[in-house]
Amino acid sequence: MPADDKRFPGSADIHVSPDGKFLYASNRGEVNTIAIFSINKKNGQLTLIGHQSTLGKAPRNFNFDLTGKFLLVGNQNSDEIVIFKKDSITGLLIDSGNRITVGKPVCLKWIAN
Repeated sequence: MPADDKRFPGSADIHVSPDGKFLYASNRGEVNTIAIFSINKKNGQLTLIGHQSTLGKAPRNFNFDLTGKFLLVGNQNSDEIVIFKKDSITGLLIDSGNRITVGKPVCLKWIAN
């Protein structure tokens, strides 16, 4: 949470990017963001990079696609999955403009072919 934000975060999920460079954590409650941290490879220390709105309500589970280039966020209370592109250098998330409409998404899993 930003230092001056006193709203209840309601954390739900946490993942490290497939490249091991970044950690992402969802904040539900009133916040509806993904916190983004870089990971120091030498000592594991986290550095906050920023917060990305999930563009929906109550982000529960989120997950990277199999390539690690996209992060999909299941927004439970807005009935859709929002697809973000992950910047491989900065770790920041960019709205792809793509959505998947689904009722109350709470868990995202990938199935190998």
